Amino acid sequence: MKHLKSRALIVALPLVLALSACASHKYVDDRIAAANGRIDGLDRTTQEALTRATAAGKLAEGKFVYSVVLTDDSIRFDTGQAVLSEAGQQTLAQLASRLKADNKNVYLEIQGYTDSTGTDAVNYKLGAERADSVRRYLNRQGVALNRMSSMSYGSEQPVAGNDTAEGRAQNRRVVIVVLS
Repeated sequence: MKHLKSRALIVALPLVLALSACASHKYVDDRIAAANGRIDGLDRTTQEALTRATAAGKLAEGKFVYSVVLTDDSIRFDTGQAVLSEAGQQTLAQLASRLKADNKNVYLEIQGYTDSTGTDAVNYKLGAERADSVRRYLNRQGVALNRMSSMSYGSEQPVAGNDTAEGRAQNRRVVIVVLS
């Protein structure tokens, strides 16, 4: 009787182990398949996000289209002033008409500059006021505000020496960079 129980145990033990191994194997396979499904979904999402980000990056880089320098030839700013002259307004009106006629998806970077008269703080503020004056005028001419930004460089990046009145007049300018 003892031998019979031992033989039954010897025969039953491998069967139990084999069945439990199959159940464990199936469980592991199911878990791996589920994890692979989630990984595949994340991979697709990542690829889609990368494609969108690459397209947005290319759009954001922009291409330099042309630059409009508004200096003492077309817009003359008096020392310490950000008021647009009549001639400056005409030049900007022509630019606005050109932008609307071209009907291109462009972005304007409006840069204000000053001569070296005054402190850096005053010059940065005045450069910003000049650039903003141009931005507001262009907006009144129909150029959308979301297509423009204004910034000040103050007395940095002069185009002429600041030791003469003519040089200082040339440095009191606005530059409009048109990007596509």
